[in-house]
Amino acid sequence: MGKSNGKNGRPQKIGILTAGGDCPGINAAIRGVGKTAIVKYGMQVIGISDGYAGLINKEYRELTESDLSGILTLGGTILGTSREKPFKGSGKKKDELRKPLLIKEHYEQIGLDCLVCIGGNGTMKTANMLSENGLNVVGIPKTIDNDIWGTDMTFGFDSAVNIATEAIDRLHSTANSHKRIMVIELMGHNAGWLALYSGMAGGGDVILIPEIPHDEKVVMDYLRKRADNNKPYSIVVVAEGVAIPEGEDSPARYLARRIQEETGLETRETVLGYIQRGGSPSPMDRVLASRFGAAAANLIAKSEFGRMVAQRNGEISSVKLSEVGGKTKLVSKDDPMVRQAREMGTCFGD
Repeated sequence: MGKSNGKNGRPQKIGILTAGGDCPGINAAIRGVGKTAIVKYGMQVIGISDGYAGLINKEYRELTESDLSGILTLGGTILGTSREKPFKGSGKKKDELRKPLLIKEHYEQIGLDCLVCIGGNGTMKTANMLSENGLNVVGIPKTIDNDIWGTDMTFGFDSAVNIATEAIDRLHSTANSHKRIMVIELMGHNAGWLALYSGMAGGGDVILIPEIPHDEKVVMDYLRKRADNNKPYSIVVVAEGVAIPEGEDSPARYLARRIQEETGLETRETVLGYIQRGGSPSPMDRVLASRFGAAAANLIAKSEFGRMVAQRNGEISSVKLSEVGGKTKLVSKDDPMVRQAREMGTCFGD
């Protein structure tokens, strides 16, 4: 077993935290970091509870190799998570100002040589700010939204696409039976990756994403034309971030109501919600999360801090956290997936 020395020549002590929303594959990533750090490098691994809140409150425990057994297939996170943003509001209130200082103080008191932050855009932004404050930090990108800049893929995305596609598949059955239009709303914040991939995989007739502004009239005309051509039902896949009038709470509910009003065609909506984020990770996400975790441990062993592990062109690499923070990876209007869908007759409402 190799030894990776930290302060005073002792084995390195690394902390792991998971922040932001949960998603499938987080435990696989924790396992990937922890097992590689312990088995390959002889490091000591500390699990921080509930994201950045755990560092603020100094809540942590050591993770042994046996703690990491049996968690590969588990959904959620064994460490717990929170949406604590320690730099948000800094300078306004004294207790808010103290949060970044407490994180640095407790990082040093615990004796950490590096902090591994597993999370999405907000988590990476905070990780970069901690890095700028002098902490050794490595980031691991996770989100079902696949919207983190600098990596072609995030773990959690494949699992969510599988879940959403299965839901769309099931809607085909009931839509066909009742000759209805079915509108299904998927997650993704301001990015349309999940709706695009799931809509393609599930044979959605209309796919509406935030990056491609849609015209309701175009959508209505398309659905009427399908009905006139004896296509007895249609599937409309809509991302949660598409623009809807102020005061409306859900794109799916709004669109279903408008479609029925304008076309006279019976329409129903489904908001898939948190089901997309739960459950056991897909095999692909288990592999990707494990590879990301191992890559993070390798970066630490080489003292390459202030970086986020990434997948670029099929290879595992890393990018500077300073390049990631505050950016979002969105679907391009001429993305090959969009072009292919258009060629097959899919309507994007534009």
